[in-house]
Amino acid sequence: MDRREAGQLILPMKLSRRRRQRIVRVAGYIVFALVIAGALGAADWGRLSEAFFRLDVARSMFPEAITVALRNTIVYTLLAFVFGLTLGLILALMRLSSILPYRWVATAYIELFRGLPALLVLFMVGYGVPLAFPDREIPGGVYGSVTVGLGLTAAAYMAETIRAGIQAVPKGQLEAARTLGMSHVRAMISIVLPQAFRIVIPPLTNEIILLTKDTSLVYVLGVTPATIELTKFAGDALNTRVNPTPLVVAGLLYLVITLPLSQVVRALERRASRER
Repeated sequence: MDRREAGQLILPMKLSRRRRQRIVRVAGYIVFALVIAGALGAADWGRLSEAFFRLDVARSMFPEAITVALRNTIVYTLLAFVFGLTLGLILALMRLSSILPYRWVATAYIELFRGLPALLVLFMVGYGVPLAFPDREIPGGVYGSVTVGLGLTAAAYMAETIRAGIQAVPKGQLEAARTLGMSHVRAMISIVLPQAFRIVIPPLTNEIILLTKDTSLVYVLGVTPATIELTKFAGDALNTRVNPTPLVVAGLLYLVITLPLSQVVRALERRASRER
């Protein structure tokens, strides 16, 4: 057999590019599964269970974990989201305004509050404002301070999201509305904003998830047993029972909020993709 005939026999044995990629992918899955199985097999599940999964400690946290801590976490999230969405919409319209000072103010606000940590903003709202205005206080006590503190930071991110949504609406929509005799404000409210919000609903839902996790910073305001949220509640339970199981319970309760929201985001993104 000469070299040419040998080459003709070898060529059919070569794998296609797609088949090679599939083999590499399957091999990667197998290696990953073996690593996970090895880690799980090597773990001391008895000590882990005693440290993180004590049912007696978990049971002692209920029903307050739901009726107080989880409820307050949800309330803080919703209040901050409504405040941030309202302020963010105003800032987005200011960024797109033809009036230069409006654009300057909105840009300065967005850059400032996107750069500041939410913890610092909460601290300044909770302690700086009362010092600056001793005769005045934010209505609602802790709930009001959390709404303003988290809402100020969230508004900066929401403003950029809403602005991008408005700019994604074809300009012809606004021009067509103006030719029908609508004022600029009426055209924005009736034509542009409804279309923009359909575009930005998924990222705004992601902002709710981020706000839910940011409520863990509320402890800096000195919450009471009636206004406590999940992270502080779990931290107090950990100190009382000298066991980290409360942190696991708090994490699971956070997932009760965030996982359904994540599913909503994916459903909205699939729907928007189909519509496009």
